[in-house]
Amino acid sequence: MQRRSVVVGVGESSYYKRGTAQETEFQLACIAIRNAVEDAGLDLSEIDGFVSHMESRNDPMRLSRALGVETLDFAAQPWGGGGNGVAAGIMLADAAVSGGLAKCVVAFRALAQGQFGRFGQARMANRLYGAANYSALYGLLSPAHICAMQTRRFMHDHHISQEALADIALACYANAQLNPRALRCGKPLSREQYHASRWIVEPFHLFDCCPENDGAAAIVITTPERAKDLRKKPVPILAAAQGLDAGDGFGAFNERNFPTAFYRNVGKRIWERSGVRPADVDVAQFYENFTGPVLIAMSEMGFAPPDGIEEFVSNGALEGPDARLPFNTSGGNLGEAYIHGFELINEAVRQVRGESTCQVENVELSLAVAGPGFSPGSAVLFCRD
Repeated sequence: MQRRSVVVGVGESSYYKRGTAQETEFQLACIAIRNAVEDAGLDLSEIDGFVSHMESRNDPMRLSRALGVETLDFAAQPWGGGGNGVAAGIMLADAAVSGGLAKCVVAFRALAQGQFGRFGQARMANRLYGAANYSALYGLLSPAHICAMQTRRFMHDHHISQEALADIALACYANAQLNPRALRCGKPLSREQYHASRWIVEPFHLFDCCPENDGAAAIVITTPERAKDLRKKPVPILAAAQGLDAGDGFGAFNERNFPTAFYRNVGKRIWERSGVRPADVDVAQFYENFTGPVLIAMSEMGFAPPDGIEEFVSNGALEGPDARLPFNTSGGNLGEAYIHGFELINEAVRQVRGESTCQVENVELSLAVAGPGFSPGSAVLFCRD
């Protein structure tokens, strides 16, 4: 499907601390979609497809009616229970447009944790299912608990210090200072502040954990032919991948390759499909609900071996547009806002367009990697034609 579909519009709502949005979650979705369509120079009536992940509340039928969509030809959601599916949603939209099932597909995510509950808190449940049968009974009740245990084992096995986690957080906060959309803009973070912050669940300090936010983000995907007379420079999708390696996906820390971020298969497939390698990537956005799984995902995607990952991220190697690997250049989940990772998709597209607030020079390849630590993983690689 290489370059058979292109991103022509990006948009978002305002981003808010959880519970402070004046709009409902559905309104936030409509605002982000409207802004992305306007950015493309399209009319809302031209949209004929919707794709997202975990969007049971903001369904395509309701969106079509509210936005004035004339004909709905395609609607889909990827499997998976979290941010691991954000790039898989782009892959489905790519497949729909490339295969001729739809002409203009919106991919989006809306999230209002103030309205519908916080992701960071354990919740009451009448029954357990899946891996929770083997973990909730022992107090593993939140994503922080799960990711902390994966991270602690990874750090132990490969002699990784707390400083590597700090390097991820500091890079996100540093890049957020350049982005007026970012909720952490104007709130820089020092290494001393990082280490002095309270523990949430070891090895995660407060600043290792993403915030809880309200907001929405969206992109518009269409054909290269339709893009020719639109407002903005089109950004082709070079490759995408979603999947698992053998023995992955069981949960309850029973994976054959534990600890894993579930990105071995994704890394292998995306480089096969694109014909490039990690060293060719100019800028990367890695989903960081917590800092630790980022290190595992970077290794499994092929950027550095586990025993070399601390050196790879150290000494400001991820900060700013001239970094060794320009990383989470809008601030990411930690610094910009946690919109279930979709703001990373928008930033990956903006980098190819040359519109980032932390712009890398001459971007040819821009990678977005979805939520590590939960399966199946997914990633998407954008390019400049």
